[in-house]
Amino acid sequence: MTPAFDQRPEAAVLCAAAAPVPLVWARQMLQQHWALDATLAPVSGERDSNFSVQAMLAGVPIQLLFKASHPDEPALVTDYQTQALLHLARHAPTLPVQRLQPAASGAAAVTAVAPDGRPRVLRLLHWLHGLPMPQAPRTASLRASVAGLLAQLDAALAGLQHPAAALDLPWDIQRAHSVASLVDAMPDAGRRALAGAALQLFSAQALPHLAALPRQPIHNDFNMHNLLVDPARPDQASGILDFGDMLAAPRINDLAVAAAYQLDADGDALGTVADFAASYHAQAPLQPAEADLLWPLVQARLMMVVAISGWRALRQPQDAAYLLRNNPISWARLQACAGVPPARARDAIRAACGV
Repeated sequence: MTPAFDQRPEAAVLCAAAAPVPLVWARQMLQQHWALDATLAPVSGERDSNFSVQAMLAGVPIQLLFKASHPDEPALVTDYQTQALLHLARHAPTLPVQRLQPAASGAAAVTAVAPDGRPRVLRLLHWLHGLPMPQAPRTASLRASVAGLLAQLDAALAGLQHPAAALDLPWDIQRAHSVASLVDAMPDAGRRALAGAALQLFSAQALPHLAALPRQPIHNDFNMHNLLVDPARPDQASGILDFGDMLAAPRINDLAVAAAYQLDADGDALGTVADFAASYHAQAPLQPAEADLLWPLVQARLMMVVAISGWRALRQPQDAAYLLRNNPISWARLQACAGVPPARARDAIRAACGV
């Protein structure tokens, strides 16, 4: 029997109390380990302590991002993200992801004990410039660009091997059924039924087949807040941020996560997902079995968003506004999906991809 979500060890990381590091200490670490005299300013982040860094590098002014990991996040998980960025630098140097700035020792990351007595993994990354995608016009061309960029990223990540791939990590659609207790506890009967239907569809149509699908490391959070747009070409995605939720999973899960955030709740919900899948398929061809599972996986992701964020908001009321920022549109998207028969969705996605 699957344990209740609250009892899963990885769920504790989601509700861990904030553990910021002092700016003065961060500046000292930059001097000590990167030999940089810099001006720092705090940058918001969900788990890590982040600072914007203005410094001179080889005599050239540069903006960087300094990250101190949350002490409750296992160092192995943080290293998974670090190794992914190093892997991409070697195998996909043109992909628009943040690049690590090595420490003076040559290390990609440094571990140091913060003033609170707990160890932190420290990393320095080059800043990616661009327009945050939520500020860009929503267009079919931009959606196609996002799908193509994700296809390139997945192709580049496919060869990465890391021991963290064996871990159970949060936000894993493979374990969407583990949030059943959160769905059952939803106070609104209509919403409980809507989320429950998505969970039932996942359990019946997707879960039994996931193990047979192509599996690899995935970004797992290709939402609009983690993407940048070229201001000169607002129909082109130009940057990928935040590998903090990456894990090893069926490749189709990465497409499902991204498609869930591109789904048009006020228009043709199925059409936007099918077109998004076709743009991905054009660069990273999908197997028929992958295409067939996309629709239930999209709904599973939306169900997890509303269930987990609602659960977290009850435990972290001071952060409720941030945690629930995607819930209204996620509920609207779930409602838009509910009116589409699964067989019709499967046929539309197959036809769009030509599989």
